[in-house]
Amino acid sequence: MQTNGLLVDDDWARFLSAERFRVGLSLDGPADLHDVYRLTRGHEPTHAGVMRAFALLQQHRIPCDILCVVHGRNVREPVRVYRFFRKIGARSISFLPVVEPQSGSPGGVSPHSVPAAAYGEFLCTVFNEWAERDAGHIAVQAFDEATRPARGLPHSLCIVRETCGDVPVVERTGDFYCCDHYVNEDHRLGNIRDTPLVELIESPAQLAFGRAKRDTLPGYCRACDVLLMCNGGCPKDRFIRTPEGEEGLNYLCEGYKRFYTHLLPYAVKVGSERMGAPMLEARTPSDQGNLAGGRPVVGRNDPCPCGSGRKYKKCCLQATSSSPARGRGSTPR
Repeated sequence: MQTNGLLVDDDWARFLSAERFRVGLSLDGPADLHDVYRLTRGHEPTHAGVMRAFALLQQHRIPCDILCVVHGRNVREPVRVYRFFRKIGARSISFLPVVEPQSGSPGGVSPHSVPAAAYGEFLCTVFNEWAERDAGHIAVQAFDEATRPARGLPHSLCIVRETCGDVPVVERTGDFYCCDHYVNEDHRLGNIRDTPLVELIESPAQLAFGRAKRDTLPGYCRACDVLLMCNGGCPKDRFIRTPEGEEGLNYLCEGYKRFYTHLLPYAVKVGSERMGAPMLEARTPSDQGNLAGGRPVVGRNDPCPCGSGRKYKKCCLQATSSSPARGRGSTPR
């Protein structure tokens, strides 16, 4: 369950605990950073209410993921934001960048959107802080996802997989939409009262939507050294041009490339340790460590690197080729 926490009380906490829910709690850092945009309809701050909810979730031992929206203000203070989460006892954190195109300004974004370069520096700074003392104790979604290709695992998040389309939306009316970032008439494929859900999920239009993420990737991305770590990012953010003028580059590309390049040596090391051998097989000696040119060195009949105990062909290889792992998008709508 995802919540801003304001209505979580003892009754809710007991229910969530008894039914073994995992809860995602929206919290954007210390009070002065959280309350920049997290206000009630009466323009009152909400930080104290969210912290009360977090305390209740901890008290009832409910697994809690902190979902921190990174915007134009808190992106400037990565160390303070991260240390705040460490101090309150967060054990799982996702950083969700705000990207809102500005109408009438091609390639422009709203004032509270996160600057692309600043987002990359934010992630790099948080990674350095995390790697120094918290690796293995605090889970940061961006770091886990970035290392999955080197560990021989498929991405779990739709925004960084090669194709997407398996995180659709069903509204209360029964209307079915391709994705929670595309709830509009152009992407309404039907209604579950008229068409079985499975038919909508497996419809040619839905499958084509998912493949378009890969098929419309600019050449600039296809040649990128860290392609396998992001696969072009979320299609909703691919509205700027490449240096060569090609359309379809992700607004966050500059930040993504900075972060993934920074994390690459760590990803290769983690992959090597997991497999007990070098994880990347390069096309040429100069390509060693290039995730776009490399692939996991694991045989179909070898034990799966995810630790399931099954053979690779019966586990993550199968998930990659036929039924991609389900995952939530990591950017707010």
